[in-house]
Amino acid sequence: MVKMIRLTPDQVQHFVDVASKCDFDIDISYNRYIVDAKSFLGVYGLDFARPLKVAYNGYNSELEELLKQYAIAC
Repeated sequence: MVKMIRLTPDQVQHFVDVASKCDFDIDISYNRYIVDAKSFLGVYGLDFARPLKVAYNGYNSELEELLKQYAIAC
């Protein structure tokens, strides 16, 4: 699955906490920069002015709900 989201620096800790509970890999990226969504420093180092792409293969209801909250129109 691939979803487009927007994050603010204040939302990073909550996003990483939810992602860390998942038992599958989650990548978050923009342009050619790809980081592990379970890494606080990796996610915090991204450019929050840009839409971010979240790619994952798995299902977690809490993650899905969070991605809906942060979703942007494509």
